Amino acid sequence: MAPPIVDPKDPLPLVLIVLSAVTGLVDAVSVLGLGQVFVANMTGNTVFLGFAVGGAPGFEVPRYVAALVAFLVGALAGGWVANAFAQSTRRRWLLTVAAVETALFWVAAVVAIRYAPGSLSPASWLFTLIGLTAVAMGLRNATVRRLKVPDLTTTVLTLTLTGLAADSSLSGGENRNWRRRVAAVLATFMGAVIGAVLVRTSGLVVPLAVTGAVVLVATLAYSLHPASRARAAEPDGP
Repeated sequence: MAPPIVDPKDPLPLVLIVLSAVTGLVDAVSVLGLGQVFVANMTGNTVFLGFAVGGAPGFEVPRYVAALVAFLVGALAGGWVANAFAQSTRRRWLLTVAAVETALFWVAAVVAIRYAPGSLSPASWLFTLIGLTAVAMGLRNATVRRLKVPDLTTTVLTLTLTGLAADSSLSGGENRNWRRRVAAVLATFMGAVIGAVLVRTSGLVVPLAVTGAVVLVATLAYSLHPASRARAAEPDGP
């Protein structure tokens, strides 16, 4: 199935760049406050799980398993929602996803009020926070994957950086989408910087609340644009 064509006037790439910054915020919360766990980057969790199984100190199997399972649950939900809204408009689909994602982050912010990042306690709150945020990011990843906007996964930069170098004029390429790629990298970086500052100065509540707000506001802003009235993603083929 061919990816949908993105109108040059469609602000969707800009929205996805904003969501890339949100990923930096979320990973700052999870890595700095939830015991070196990624809730957006499952490659990192898989590697860390390997460290834990191999007996490396500071890495614990349950945290990474919880993040991986919760992320898969969110991705499963994201695929179901995308298929359910396939005949609807992109506006309705993305607003529904954003509302759920925002609710998960705001519930996590409430949970974080009674959570101590320094001691990772109580353990029940730790795993609740991992679960809520990983489900949210799984939902996001499944949704963005269905949108099929090149170079803007909002969570993974490895292929973005590879494309930036491999398609550059230095390699004989045409510098395709270089502005979009650079913007995605810088957005994630700045989100991580802001997230780290917020976690260090105010704990987890503020960055989680801000994350939910940014997701909702960015999607609401996009819903006001005529491009959001386009048909939502097609269902996955066999």
